Amino acid sequence: MLRSLKIAALRALKTSGAFERAAHSNWRQDRLVILCYHGISLEDEHHWDPDLYMPQEQFARRMELLERSRCRVLPLAEAVDRLYAHDLPPRSVVLTFDDGFYDFSARALPVLRKHGFPATVYLTTYYCDHQHPIFTVACRYILWKQAGMVKPRDPSFELDLDLADAEARARTLRSIVEFCQERQLSGREKDCLLKAIARRLEFDYPDFVSRRMLQLLTPLEAAELAREGIDFQLHTHRHRTPLDPEEFRAEIEDNRVRLERMTGNCAEHFCYPSGIVQPQFLPWLRQLGIGSATTCDHGLCDTAADPLRLPRYVDTTGATELEFESWITGVRAFVPSRRLLGRRLTPPLAAPPTPVRV
Repeated sequence: MLRSLKIAALRALKTSGAFERAAHSNWRQDRLVILCYHGISLEDEHHWDPDLYMPQEQFARRMELLERSRCRVLPLAEAVDRLYAHDLPPRSVVLTFDDGFYDFSARALPVLRKHGFPATVYLTTYYCDHQHPIFTVACRYILWKQAGMVKPRDPSFELDLDLADAEARARTLRSIVEFCQERQLSGREKDCLLKAIARRLEFDYPDFVSRRMLQLLTPLEAAELAREGIDFQLHTHRHRTPLDPEEFRAEIEDNRVRLERMTGNCAEHFCYPSGIVQPQFLPWLRQLGIGSATTCDHGLCDTAADPLRLPRYVDTTGATELEFESWITGVRAFVPSRRLLGRRLTPPLAAPPTPVRV
């Protein structure tokens, strides 16, 4: 009901010419829209998780709208510098992609090339060196693909795999993650467990892997993309933000060293994994020489924003073109919602019960 009212209000504002006036206003020129994407589907991922994945056709329409709206798509570092220098061009936008899935290269990049748009990939580097699907995310996908199956535990396999409905799948996922945590399984051991789960559920895991589903870019792929002009920035090494300052520092430094090894560039910009921000992170990031950090809080950036707490618009399959246009014109800032009143959005890549994926 509330969403229907919001969309009706946006439709009325567009009809009245408010979108056009806002887009060309001095107010909008002083603000930066940072768009956030996670995955562009290789196959059916957007049906499985429409908050995390978007079909390529829909992403292409988004980029076409940016071009038709005469938005100026800027590189991240330039945009941040120009924001605080009060020097943004009209309708400034930045494109960011979290995590660094292989599908960025296969699905997003061809669209970006068509329009000549620059983009930043916040790359978490652990799985670049360990080429197998990200455990928790792949486990969720496999449970979804095999929905309806029930495989009780037996002497050969000590986990119940109840996929009878969505609630049962959620319980099963929790039990699998708890099993890994209790036994402190390594990344390699988790991959072996994922293979065993797939076999038990009669899911073709080798084919799944061969199609690069839910995998990150390899170091060689990241290096090639960097040579083509894609900007790679920090997202921690293991997609986690420990509360211990030394562990936090190690996550950033490990990430930075590996990115520099791949791209030849020293990364200075950061994205909070899972959108989780704690007050103590900001001084730690400053000590590490981080110039900007993006969140998953919805909003437009202005000079009042702390550069280490920059809001973004997390675009999803479920968002209409009207809603997307309301963000790039700036109109959405005038339509209140709980999201805009400070409720943090947690991307589904950090699927419950834990955001740690190694």
